[in-house]
Amino acid sequence: MSSSPTMADVARLAGVSKKTVSNYFNGYRYLREETKTRIADAVQQLNYKVNISARNLSSGRTGAIGLAIPELAHPYFSEFAQAVVAAAQLRNVNVLVEVTGGDREHELDVLSGGKGRSVDGIIFGPLALGADDIAAATVDVPIVLIGDRVDSRRFDFVTVDNERGAYDATSHLIASGRRRIVGLGGEESEAPAAASLRSQGFRAALREHGISMDADLLTGPIPWTRASGAAAVQGLLDAGVEFDAVFGLNDALALGALSALLTRGIAVPAEVAVIGFDNVEEAQFASPALTTVDSGLNWVAERAVELLLSRIAGEDSGPTSEIADHRVVVRATA
Repeated sequence: MSSSPTMADVARLAGVSKKTVSNYFNGYRYLREETKTRIADAVQQLNYKVNISARNLSSGRTGAIGLAIPELAHPYFSEFAQAVVAAAQLRNVNVLVEVTGGDREHELDVLSGGKGRSVDGIIFGPLALGADDIAAATVDVPIVLIGDRVDSRRFDFVTVDNERGAYDATSHLIASGRRRIVGLGGEESEAPAAASLRSQGFRAALREHGISMDADLLTGPIPWTRASGAAAVQGLLDAGVEFDAVFGLNDALALGALSALLTRGIAVPAEVAVIGFDNVEEAQFASPALTTVDSGLNWVAERAVELLLSRIAGEDSGPTSEIADHRVVVRATA
């Protein structure tokens, strides 16, 4: 019977040192993408399995990381959680998912290290906390923040380009001749939250293309759900408000808007174009398929895991903020 493959076998097949393979499993962030790909291919070809128990005993670690997010029912967060789990599993790390509900006390509990969480670090997407809350964290394991609540004084931060992505989505509608564009789910706020940042990008695109802002076309703040998107568009139609496009500030809103328009017999995109934000899986299978902004969900998940594992491994280069690339994915609705 042949013996199980070793880390040295992986290193030989990938053409790298054993230390480089170890760095790969520990999430060392300065490895080149080509090197990571060769190692991942070698791991798969050899069916190599890290001896997690031995590694954890020698390092004093649990071999698990936490992921604290507001909810799992929302398509974006469920897909993000799956992407984090996949990225962690490639490095033989377990993920414990915690749903905070966006509740302030629950989120503060995450930052205090309460409830005896047995994890080596946490990827955390807070909704209710501000910069001062995050700066005052007492948790004794590394944290990587995702979402909008950045505080570079303490922790690494990985996010999407909310403002520019919304600007590009709106500009895409304008380039197709749309002028009466509904901003679905926006809000006016100085807080660095997705709703306000995407609203700023929406307004900037209108302003720079010489289109005046019509208050009748702004709907929000409202929950970012399909039901809210459908109800808002139905309300506009019932009120006789004229519009030729809808920008849903996330895909759930846009999908709700799409449903409402089709139910009323309004042709999409011939009469009203629709665009969303996030590129969740459901967007491509809608009928018609939803045009949207791919905000880099998978990259954010992969990068957050890499950064967290590098901190757990002892790298201390100071907190970093990183923003995902984005692109408009043109489908049938706009």
